[in-house]
Amino acid sequence: MLLEIVSSMRVGPRHLVKSIFTAACGSLAALAFMMVSAPGWASPRPAQGANADTSTVTYDSGGINISAYLAKPKSAGKHRAVIVVHDTAGLSDDIRDTAQQFAAEGFVALAPDMLSRSGGAKSPEQSVAAVRALDPMDTVADLQAAFAYLQKSPDVDPDKISVVGFGWGGWRSFMLAATTPNLYRTVVYSGATPVPDQPLKDIHSPVLGNYGQYDYQNAGNTIWTAKTMKEMGKKYTPYIYPNAMAGFYNPKGRQYDAEAAKTAWTRTLEFLKS
Repeated sequence: MLLEIVSSMRVGPRHLVKSIFTAACGSLAALAFMMVSAPGWASPRPAQGANADTSTVTYDSGGINISAYLAKPKSAGKHRAVIVVHDTAGLSDDIRDTAQQFAAEGFVALAPDMLSRSGGAKSPEQSVAAVRALDPMDTVADLQAAFAYLQKSPDVDPDKISVVGFGWGGWRSFMLAATTPNLYRTVVYSGATPVPDQPLKDIHSPVLGNYGQYDYQNAGNTIWTAKTMKEMGKKYTPYIYPNAMAGFYNPKGRQYDAEAAKTAWTRTLEFLKS
């Protein structure tokens, strides 16, 4: 598979990344580096409700009611759909904005509140601990139920339902792909790869990864993931954005990187629409 290091790096970090890559992969010649650049940009977030109808819905997950934010295009007909999986900040305004942005691009976007099992969205101060306390496999089951909910929606093309996970939601996106053979596409932003490698063997959808260079744990794991998925015949395309941190994608966060976020968003849309 192709491991792509994006944009221009300063000499020091570039040589460091190449050294790590060489030591870890040895003869893995199929992994190559691509150097591209991205223009400066303003935040891609749309105006509230732009080209989208929004509502809060609930769906059943094994007898538990899961609350979710739903954003739909105003146009009629069946649309591609995407499950938006939040990070440890929970179902925040930023995630709702992201769902609206997907809807403006023609997707039905469903953003589950993964804290529904423990009473719903918390304050920012409480959210991180509450999210991390959730049973991992319960969260995967709740995403499987979200997929089933979208499959039944008259607004959704049931053959083109994808998932996009941010941070904490990235691992869960991998796991949804491993347990849902009909998932169309999988996108991970700074998320961990499931280990050992059994879940990867069960993934059928192509996977796109977006990682900041200084997200050391997850960006480093892309080397192992790319090698492993290549050996399994899976489609995995990771991008590592130079000088970017783990939270580069969040325009309201301290780690926000405008160029990396814009490039990652463009690639995400192209991938989901392909």
